[in-house]
Amino acid sequence: MTNNDIFKKLRVALMLRDDQIVEILELVDFKISKGEIGNFFRTEDNPKYVECGDQVLRNFLNGLVIHLRGTKEAPKNPTEIIESNKKAVNAANTPEPFSEKKSFKPNSNTAPKPRTKTNAAGKSYVKKEKPIPVVEKVVYNNGKPKKK
Repeated sequence: MTNNDIFKKLRVALMLRDDQIVEILELVDFKISKGEIGNFFRTEDNPKYVECGDQVLRNFLNGLVIHLRGTKEAPKNPTEIIESNKKAVNAANTPEPFSEKKSFKPNSNTAPKPRTKTNAAGKSYVKKEKPIPVVEKVVYNNGKPKKK
């Protein structure tokens, strides 16, 4: 089992996001970016895959102890922290409940007023606006060079 496998299993078991892992590593003064952490979790055949070194895993485990247990001066309860992580993950993955669409009633101040014109006989009428086309004339060349 490689360091990458251990790191992946800890991340899944503790339901940690990449930004939380960065914060945990900063507890032990180890600076690393989210992109570099993401490279540890890629498959081995991916060109951006990076092997997780011993130093990174050691600092992550030391930071994880501080994150979960706290320090001597400010102890924490690890189960509360894990539960808060579970709630954050569940809240992010749950879709919003279905709500009925609210009908739009334009305010007299915001609704555009129809344009009125007068004809030669002096009668006023409302000029109908042309509908705005959804897609204008689009020309696809399907990857072929343009003809001149």
